[in-house]
Amino acid sequence: MSEELPEYNPQWYCLRTQTKREHIAATTVRHHFGSEIEVFCPRIKFKKPTRRGVIWWVEPLFPGYFLAKFDVPTHLRDLLHLNGVSGAVQFGRVLPPVSEKFVSELRQEFTVEEQDEAILTIEKKLGVGDEVELVDGAFRGVGGVVVEVLPSKERVQVLLEMMGETRPVELDIYSLLVREKAS
Repeated sequence: MSEELPEYNPQWYCLRTQTKREHIAATTVRHHFGSEIEVFCPRIKFKKPTRRGVIWWVEPLFPGYFLAKFDVPTHLRDLLHLNGVSGAVQFGRVLPPVSEKFVSELRQEFTVEEQDEAILTIEKKLGVGDEVELVDGAFRGVGGVVVEVLPSKERVQVLLEMMGETRPVELDIYSLLVREKAS
């Protein structure tokens, strides 16, 4: 008598990682399984002001998690023992799959950069009429209104109210915080 093997059915699942090791865990899975398991560990890239100036910052879209497409009976045990992987997202004993549609739509938003890493670069955009507040320099906390987005990519002209007068000032967009509009 021959036993029937269970059907091979790879689906997307969410795997938990060790803190700040999402891309390491995803890379480990890629190297260990090759093309057998598809991995998606989306990260976002943005500019962040620091004391050293504005720097590019890359962090995971889902901190502590990444997505992998695999067959649970075939691969789960091996996956859970890889470096950086700390578990699978479960509800009780149920391992819920992530919809293929969700993953494909999310993937369309990302560009694949070095070593199959999916990174979305977020650009700060300001428009004429946006109310802003300075978050950097001597005038920290002073509010103003954007009157012109300058051709040099990351600069705007803002009307600032200082010492009872309104003055146009040219500023770097990363030294500004957009104020939320009251609804």
